[in-house]
Amino acid sequence: MTSVLSCSQLPPEILYEQIALALETKGYVVLPSALPVNVADALLDHLAVLDEHEFHHATIGRGEGQVQNNFVRRDKITWIYPNDPLADQWHAWANALQQYLNRRLFLGLFSFESHFSYYQKGDFYQKHLDAFQGQSNRILSLATYLNRDWLPEQGGELVIYDSKGDELVKVTPSFGTLVVFLSEEFPHEVLKAKRSRFSVAGWFRVNTSTAERADPPV
Repeated sequence: MTSVLSCSQLPPEILYEQIALALETKGYVVLPSALPVNVADALLDHLAVLDEHEFHHATIGRGEGQVQNNFVRRDKITWIYPNDPLADQWHAWANALQQYLNRRLFLGLFSFESHFSYYQKGDFYQKHLDAFQGQSNRILSLATYLNRDWLPEQGGELVIYDSKGDELVKVTPSFGTLVVFLSEEFPHEVLKAKRSRFSVAGWFRVNTSTAERADPPV
């Protein structure tokens, strides 16, 4: 009998090629249980040592334009910094994906930023874009989930829409599921969660630094 590999057991370049091909053909991909088990477990271990006070209410906008708006989003976040040794496996995996996509799709991705997201019961994030056409350096959005035994009736799904507002896919936030999509192309939202929900949101960026203004990832 031939055994069937789960996505998380695939050789890295096969997984990366699945992502690249989907981005090339339709602009997004959803891969259940795709994040390598060692990386997912390391993220879960990292999350376990964080105190709740390290999470702060998420804002909308960037830079001086950031504001908190509980009508738009109610999650809390804490950034995952590149120099944090607890995040070494996560950043190594994301860096390898970045290099592969640059070779394969010539995207010119320069850096990666990410944070943990914590949705308490009743929290949500209304429909939004991660980047507006030509106005941001975020090129690719990435999400993965750290929730074991999540049931469909517990809500908290990520819903991705096309440019006309039609639903493309609804993603249950199950442990290790991986979502990647073009940041400027796909409005999306997180539906109200009915239990505590943990995820990682990340963005691959191009470099828009100038002589007058540095543009660090975080």
